[in-house]
Amino acid sequence: MYAIIEACGKQYKVVEGDTVFFEKLDTEEGKKVTFDKVILVSDDKKVQVGNPYVKGVKVEGKVVSHGKGKKIIVFKMKPKKNERKKQGHRQPYTKVEITAIKTAAAKTEKVAETAEKVEKTETKKTTAKKTAAKAEA
Repeated sequence: MYAIIEACGKQYKVVEGDTVFFEKLDTEEGKKVTFDKVILVSDDKKVQVGNPYVKGVKVEGKVVSHGKGKKIIVFKMKPKKNERKKQGHRQPYTKVEITAIKTAAAKTEKVAETAEKVEKTETKKTTAKKTAAKAEA
């Protein structure tokens, strides 16, 4: 199962157990993060596409660490004017480990399974009553 989520103005494809580098998030290390802007969810059977987001689906993750990326050099120059400017930049990031992709369909499947179990037990009880009534007659 995978999902495409929108976070920090970008879209990311995530799978349970993945480690994803997001732009700086305002959460502490070790805390849980929930992404509710899920654009697409796909499991083995079907694909759900949101308009613009899929309802009832959330992606949960755990903040592993904060850091800075590699340095990039920004060099500006105006020819024939002896004007040069050299700058460096390191983009801050947050490393997040995806722990779960929770869908509303999973909840409805569990509810359906429990309903089936209840129906089976009820039919067993009614058949037992009918056989007892026949035995008495």
